[in-house]
Amino acid sequence: MEKIKGLIDAPFTPMLANGDVNPDPIPAYAAMLAKNGLKGVFINGSSGEGYMLTPEERMLLAEKWIQAAPAGFKVIVHVGSCCLRESVHLAAHAAEIGAWGIGAMAPPFPKIARIEELVAYCETIAAAAPGLPFYYYHIPAFNGAYLPMVDLLKAVDGRIPNFAGIKYTYESLYEYNQCRLYKNGKYDMLHGQDETILPSLTQGTEGGIGGTTNYNGRELTGIIEAWQRGDLETAREKQNFAQAVINVICKYRGNIVGGKRIMKLIGFDLGPNRIPFRNMTDDEEAAMKQELDSIGFFERCNQF
Repeated sequence: MEKIKGLIDAPFTPMLANGDVNPDPIPAYAAMLAKNGLKGVFINGSSGEGYMLTPEERMLLAEKWIQAAPAGFKVIVHVGSCCLRESVHLAAHAAEIGAWGIGAMAPPFPKIARIEELVAYCETIAAAAPGLPFYYYHIPAFNGAYLPMVDLLKAVDGRIPNFAGIKYTYESLYEYNQCRLYKNGKYDMLHGQDETILPSLTQGTEGGIGGTTNYNGRELTGIIEAWQRGDLETAREKQNFAQAVINVICKYRGNIVGGKRIMKLIGFDLGPNRIPFRNMTDDEEAAMKQELDSIGFFERCNQF
């Protein structure tokens, strides 16, 4: 099974002022991401407010992203849901319309507390699209599924034929590397934290999925490029800059809220977040812009 090399973006869902999904910006969005070095998208996940979209909206977005994808640009569709039957339907739809792959995080309700429960969940979804790579999206801060991922790999091995790997969005670089080493690297371990790309590269990472890549993709892909040519000092500087950007957005409700507003500041307004997210005020936007200005962000951000 093909392993992903480079960074995949987790895009925001474009919305109108009233909160309706607005697919119109997607072609330009896809082109911008590709221009700035991203290798594909992981849509309808946490950055895309996927759990707050209707199944019809999620399917529409999947169709539009696949239609807009440049040549070689991978579209992975997040199909996780609190309703397993809905996930199965979304997975089958993704396969039908030509997605490159699918993924699912554990549902926030009911909380999954045992490996066998998680395997059964993944197995049912993956079986609905047997020809597509399936990635488990490990983000326990969102769903409370603090389960050992090496145990998950052991449990799916030989049981879920199209289980490709894990989008690993958690702080334990030790566990991440143990998963990466499982059976001599059998599974594709996609690094999921933009703030620690460089240390993961030293362990052997080749691919990842990020959220701040939406607006800081040039610098994040630049970390990988610098590492590959042996320029550690540049890689360090770019990783430190990426952390400085993250330090700013953490003051403004994180990537989902603050990051989506940054898209407006760089000239690509994707609209508001859905309730119950608390959207930024104009005063907060001005304050965030000032902080980003102070670190030279707008000279280094994604370009159109």
